[in-house]
Amino acid sequence: MSKQRWYAVIAILLTAALTLTACGPKKAEEVTKVRIGEVTRSIFYAPEYVAIAKGYFKEQGLEVDLTTTAGGDKTMTTLLSGGIDVALVGSETSIYVQQQGSGDPVINFAQLTQTDGTFLVARKPQTGAFDWNTLKGKTFLGQRKGGMPQMAGEFTLKKHGINPQKDLNLIQNVEFANIPTAFASGTGEYVQLFEPQATVIEKEGKGYVIASFGVESGKLPYTVFMAKKSFIDKNTNTIQKFTNAVQKAQNWVQTASVDEITDTITSFFQDTDKQIIKGVVKRYKDQGSFATDGIIDEQEWNNLQDVMEAAGELKQRADYKTLVNNQFAEKAKQTVK
Repeated sequence: MSKQRWYAVIAILLTAALTLTACGPKKAEEVTKVRIGEVTRSIFYAPEYVAIAKGYFKEQGLEVDLTTTAGGDKTMTTLLSGGIDVALVGSETSIYVQQQGSGDPVINFAQLTQTDGTFLVARKPQTGAFDWNTLKGKTFLGQRKGGMPQMAGEFTLKKHGINPQKDLNLIQNVEFANIPTAFASGTGEYVQLFEPQATVIEKEGKGYVIASFGVESGKLPYTVFMAKKSFIDKNTNTIQKFTNAVQKAQNWVQTASVDEITDTITSFFQDTDKQIIKGVVKRYKDQGSFATDGIIDEQEWNNLQDVMEAAGELKQRADYKTLVNNQFAEKAKQTVK
């Protein structure tokens, strides 16, 4: 073979190699890890688990590390100390941080639930329409003082003309995790419970759900994804992707059936009977507890502070624009389908 033909063959081979390289697999997009701390593991947070189970975070190039940080105080402490990047917790905690004079405020950027998630459970079944005045003089097993469940509960009671401290024998010294057991063991005539404990107690015949504090207290930025302002400022792209994934899950939850939602989140509640999960999902979906988007509107924010004021837990009202950043949720609502 002549030298010229060798050169021609080499040229063809080099061209082919370059073409194959150009057409070959692209370098995988960089994956960003986000550490989430949720205040508790709850069916109330179904859209969060949907976003994980259906791969919506992964679609955005995010790898989420979800831990349950058990309690608002612990969740906020973990966030402030850098142990997590994003907290899923009640908005009131961001106000408490501001009241303590933090130089790096905690910003609410995507709402997940928009009502209180607790229910009034009675020891005995009710006949006819429920009258809140029947609670007067009774022993009421309430939630921890200063937390949103307790504040929403007291707000509702006051709305119905009941002074919790004067008109009830109010018990508030039982740990959150032990409240259902205490009631089942005979403490109190009425109790304020989250799901699925309320449904479990019903199925065991030890109590009866007679009212919803979520319906009674109105719309609130009850559980919200939040992060330190410094983290948001340095990671705006990550926060937008995160909010996009949440919005996609919210869209899906709005149109999905109770059965579909239940099937999607069951793996997060392996110790809970599937029929109980289904009943809880239906109860929350029916009363509109799952937020349809991440936007925290000013009316909801003001309602939250009204509830806190009524409970005596608000030193001064927190500025909406200082602690709420809706730019990510607004963009997600416009662009995510």
